[in-house]
Amino acid sequence: MKKVVVTGSAGFIGGYIVEELLAKGYQVVGVDNFSKYGPVTKSYDNNPDYELVVGDVQDVELMTRLLSDADHFIASAALIGGISYFHTYAYDLLAQNERIIASSVDAAIAAKKAGGRLEKVTYMSSSMVFESTDRWPSKEGDERIVPPPLSSYGFQKLAVEYFAHAAWDQYKLPYTILRPFNCVGIGERRALGDVEIHSGNVALAMSHVVPDLVQKILKGQDPLHILGGGDQVRHYTYGGDLARGIVLSLEHPAALNNDFNISTADGHTVTELAGIIWEKIKGPGVPLHLIHDEGFEHDVQKRIPDVSKAKDLLGFEATTKLEDMLDEVIPWIENAISEGTI
Repeated sequence: MKKVVVTGSAGFIGGYIVEELLAKGYQVVGVDNFSKYGPVTKSYDNNPDYELVVGDVQDVELMTRLLSDADHFIASAALIGGISYFHTYAYDLLAQNERIIASSVDAAIAAKKAGGRLEKVTYMSSSMVFESTDRWPSKEGDERIVPPPLSSYGFQKLAVEYFAHAAWDQYKLPYTILRPFNCVGIGERRALGDVEIHSGNVALAMSHVVPDLVQKILKGQDPLHILGGGDQVRHYTYGGDLARGIVLSLEHPAALNNDFNISTADGHTVTELAGIIWEKIKGPGVPLHLIHDEGFEHDVQKRIPDVSKAKDLLGFEATTKLEDMLDEVIPWIENAISEGTI
């Protein structure tokens, strides 16, 4: 069995990654300090092929030891949140995430130098590297030629990609860079550091558009408040699909020292999204009325990926439709509301 170290394993996307790795027969070591949600339980906690190490990724000595006999390293730990989180923690997102990625790469370089069997590092970037783009769809390579992201989060994710390239240039540390687009799924909850914002008569703590809209509709908000004009375009991608693409890239020869957008090809405006969720919860024929609240500064109007490279080179496509994602997410959020975890 090949061993994979996954940082941020207790996080939202991290949970999907670990599940997919275990399903594919990998031995997994997860590393998390529970700084976002506090201690959480996962369905795979008692899986004999999974080991959880409660620790800080910034501990280079710890990470070097864990990577000493690992075949792969998925560096996914980071401070991350919704659009309000980007503004509330603008400095921390930059400073802390730089420390996290630097420590991660330091440990990987040290493990490789010591003669370990580490094949490569898989870096979790973000669609936010295309935040300032002036061309769509965003294709791999655009991040190097369009203006840099304006948000500290997007700028730091672009820096993650520079870490990957620099570690290869100087230390020949192999890499794959992956850019997920707008993950949707279950497992996300109120973070310890989230600051509540009010949207109409509902207080929210995450400001991720799908769970926020579901919460507001479940709580009876009518008319429904949305941020901005509603014509913002996003490609909502199922967490299970993202994990499948991430794990597929580990062993694929075309992924070595390469970068990929990992996303569904289907785009929706926020207004369309609101309508689909509304009908799922309220039933057909119930009229939807919208109120447009002022948007955030870094609420990108169009985030549209070119997904042809991942399809052509990896054979990967994100196939789960938005409607099917919502059939899973809506009951989960309804239960999370009753338990007070969201």
